[in-house]
Amino acid sequence: MSVIETVEQLEAIYGATNDASTVKVADHVTPLYRIFIEKAPFAALATIGPEGIDCSPRGDLPGFVRMHDPKTLMLPDRRGNNRVDSLRNIVRDPRVSLMFLIPGSGNAVRANGRAHLSVDPDLLASFKVEGKAPRSVMVMTVDEIYFQCARAIVRSDLWNPDKRVDPKTLPTPGQILAEMSENKVGGAEYDRIWPTRAAATMW
Repeated sequence: MSVIETVEQLEAIYGATNDASTVKVADHVTPLYRIFIEKAPFAALATIGPEGIDCSPRGDLPGFVRMHDPKTLMLPDRRGNNRVDSLRNIVRDPRVSLMFLIPGSGNAVRANGRAHLSVDPDLLASFKVEGKAPRSVMVMTVDEIYFQCARAIVRSDLWNPDKRVDPKTLPTPGQILAEMSENKVGGAEYDRIWPTRAAATMW
């Protein structure tokens, strides 16, 4: 197997970047990038820590990532499984990346920077949904932001409703838990009660 071992080898294969690949990069949230962020109901959050790299989905009402100013984005941490992998990483290494997706849009917007976690009571209260505040808010300083061209989403046909996979053809969380725990956790009962439990603990 031939392995690329240097940047020079890599650049010899891929060549130089074009103007569109570089001029799109900003060191702050521009007005047009702000529109995209405010309409996005989903983002992937990438962090890094001593154990390695982590990428976690974040979804909420459109605009859930708030622009405090052109250099600052704020992301509330809603209820989840309490693993807090991303938050553990941020406390130990501030480097973060967000990738925003909007259903129907072929483009993604990516923001890279550094973050810390805030538990300021007024800030938490400002993110309340249905009377429930997040337990922390990630405050991110944007170092660079840019859009990713549409090729990946076009190739995947991601938003085509005719390409949706029938959930019944996939393993359920209960099945995965049962397999991993030798049937001590999960199973059909887990899958049965999850929708009700999730609805009651969404925020």
